[in-house]
Amino acid sequence: MKHFIKTLLLFLLPALLLVSCKKDEHQLGKVLDKSEIKYAVTQDLTADAGGNTVILKNMTPGTISMWNYGTGTSTRMVDTVHFAFTGDYTIKFSVQTGGGVVQLDSVVVKVTKDNLNYVNDALWTALSGGVNNDKQWVLDTEGKFFAGPLSFYGVNNGWLKEGGPWGSVATGCYGGDCWNWGPGTADIYPSMMTRGDYGVMTFGLKGTAAFQAVKPMEGGVTQSGSYFLNVAGKTLTINNASILRGYKPAKNGLTGISNWTTYKILSLDENSMQLGVIRDKDVDGEGQAMLVYNFLSKQFSDNYVPPVTGPDEGFDPTFKAGELLTMLTGTGSGRLWKIDAGGNPVDWIAKGKGWTKTHADSRDWGWNASWDAIAQDSWVLFNKIGGMKYTRNQSGVITNGTFTINEATNEVTLSGNLLIQNPGSFMTPLKSTFKVVKAFPGSAESKGIWFGTDYNAEKDEWLSFHYVL
Repeated sequence: MKHFIKTLLLFLLPALLLVSCKKDEHQLGKVLDKSEIKYAVTQDLTADAGGNTVILKNMTPGTISMWNYGTGTSTRMVDTVHFAFTGDYTIKFSVQTGGGVVQLDSVVVKVTKDNLNYVNDALWTALSGGVNNDKQWVLDTEGKFFAGPLSFYGVNNGWLKEGGPWGSVATGCYGGDCWNWGPGTADIYPSMMTRGDYGVMTFGLKGTAAFQAVKPMEGGVTQSGSYFLNVAGKTLTINNASILRGYKPAKNGLTGISNWTTYKILSLDENSMQLGVIRDKDVDGEGQAMLVYNFLSKQFSDNYVPPVTGPDEGFDPTFKAGELLTMLTGTGSGRLWKIDAGGNPVDWIAKGKGWTKTHADSRDWGWNASWDAIAQDSWVLFNKIGGMKYTRNQSGVITNGTFTINEATNEVTLSGNLLIQNPGSFMTPLKSTFKVVKAFPGSAESKGIWFGTDYNAEKDEWLSFHYVL
């Protein structure tokens, strides 16, 4: 019986294999002949008499378009491209079919007039300096503006400002994989990049959109090509060249990235630019990510003046005897103080330097609508007539007490009272003693005073409220 089954299987096996192979062969699909693929490249002379507007159409169902029009690429079935400058442009077209890729004959379009409206945009000007100009860019290798020359983002991050490619999204997140890490130069060198001169890249708009990159860190090569800026999509395409770059020099800076032609623009203005490329291959188990290269205009970099380091103006003030008391109370019947709700109401002052500069900086992480409501109807009064007296109006509820000053430490201690409260907030000051962290003798009327209500010794950091007259 076993011999019979074995013989039967040997007899059927060739037929089974034949059926299996035929099934697989069928799944591959048919390789289309060039004559079966219908497509059109037409110039809309109504939109542009010079032929600057070109319409690309793939009219073959079931295929995937692969357009290369010199200044960019597209996979759309129907697309419209604009050429700003006079010249001959070659449109290359291929399709992905079930049986493979079929390459069609190229089409050359002639543009006979410039239409500079297609490059007359703030982003084009920021990138190139504008029509009939060019502009040079360098990597921020010293951390002059960014933390360093290289940052890491999720693959779904994008334009970081209002007016992103999919609506007004200021967070820069356009999908599920959103995160970022901006390592400083101490972390980047030498583990990610080698210190050195990474060269200069130039974007020009003199008769055409021309790109050049001089790369001392890539064997001293000079690359020349063209580029196209997609203002709506916030992408940059560079043909026949690539940006200044560097990542893991032991691997030549190229491992894991397939596409050095198309870049996401995360930010771009007159002085700075961030361009992202997707690391689509797994490198050392790190997975996919977007590598973002941080650039400065060469003019900005060459003229950069480091900011003055040191504490904020007014930090840890020095007072003459009795001067702090006079600042708090004035010389008459006392001084009434309110939280600077409409300006810069609260700050974390670490090692002498504040973080917030405006109302928006502190909005929602700590300062919110409940604080607005309380600050609007509340005030404190310091008075030295008949003793050092303290009065608080907390949303119409008046309480009284006294206060003392430790001139050696600039600390003020309230007796029987506290500063303005917000019981629902983690920032509400619950200690009767606070420190004058920042003050401006002679300028209290215009600059106010900062009361430090909570201190973190580990970070040398004060939570501080800004009171103004």
